[in-house]
Amino acid sequence: MFVQAVSRQLVSDVDVGAYLSGGMDSGSVTAVAARQLPYIKSFTCGFDLHSASGVELGFDERSTAEYMSYVFRTEHYEMVLKAGDMERIMPKLAWHIEEPRVGQSYPNFYAAQLASKFVKVVLSGAGGDELFGGYPWRYYRAVVNDDFEQYVDKYYGFWQRLIPNSDINRVFAPIWDQVSSVSTRDIFRGVFHQHAQQLTRPEDYINHSLYLEAKTFLHGLLVIEDKLSMAHSLETRVPFLDNDLVDFAMRLPARLKLGNLGEVVKLNENEPGSKTAKYFQKTKDGKLLLRKVMERHIPQVITEREKQGFSAPDASWFKGESIDYVRRKLYDKNARIFDFLDAGSVHSLVNEHLEGRENRRLLIWSLLSLEKWCEAYL
Repeated sequence: MFVQAVSRQLVSDVDVGAYLSGGMDSGSVTAVAARQLPYIKSFTCGFDLHSASGVELGFDERSTAEYMSYVFRTEHYEMVLKAGDMERIMPKLAWHIEEPRVGQSYPNFYAAQLASKFVKVVLSGAGGDELFGGYPWRYYRAVVNDDFEQYVDKYYGFWQRLIPNSDINRVFAPIWDQVSSVSTRDIFRGVFHQHAQQLTRPEDYINHSLYLEAKTFLHGLLVIEDKLSMAHSLETRVPFLDNDLVDFAMRLPARLKLGNLGEVVKLNENEPGSKTAKYFQKTKDGKLLLRKVMERHIPQVITEREKQGFSAPDASWFKGESIDYVRRKLYDKNARIFDFLDAGSVHSLVNEHLEGRENRRLLIWSLLSLEKWCEAYL
């Protein structure tokens, strides 16, 4: 079925290429495509790690991608992103995305720019994690509950990663009278509208977490991918989201995707150190069936790798090489974001990152993105 899904996406009257990140999903797509399109072009974005530390030392996957390019005999191209590349591209990025976005997305802009120089269509491995359970340390946060509402409280608590709930009214003080009635928990719960079934087993809660992430997290990834590829007149195709393959994946019991369904594994998503490596070494969990099936397409050393997202080492860059940019944009008393946010509260949270007390990279990225959006559209 997976081979069929990839084959369907190869129909084109122009050149088709593939992103090759070094992970199992893009590697599987490229492996199948390369059998039908000899010397298919593949593309990788890596990161300069001279100033990175902790978990971010593993963010550059070029060596693994180069190995897979060798195995699949692709025509391979890659580029290396450095700290200054974010600052350089932010105005264009805000313009093309058209709305504020939480997730770091400028590496996707550069990846699409690279691919567009050689092909008009590119294959992506997006969707493999969300359909087959690629983030088990997330799902296990809320597998033991008394009822649905407790599940929502626990999983919402995990995803509340930008601003602590206790700080929301302080951060949004300039517009609090207008937004005080908005409940972020209710918005979160609303994703399950007509989907809040009777939940009794850990598997039930995990399936709800997979549902939530497909409706929200994956949707956001696809919006970004579409906007940033179209910014370069590039079409992105996602074989993992083939209708038949999605229907099959949604019918699979969670035990074929994940093990240890009753175990609550506690990992701090923002903690220093490689959380995914520690988790995977301990459990060998996540995408169990997909890993087994893909052994026939890609080297075992790849199917047995821990999950690694496509992200720049911004936690290090924001308090290192990019610190002047962060301060220039977020400590400017005339910054547009302070029409909506309290400057003192924002600076207090950002300082926690710059001083190494907390990892606030997602918040800092979101603030920078919002500021550039305000400059572009308000």
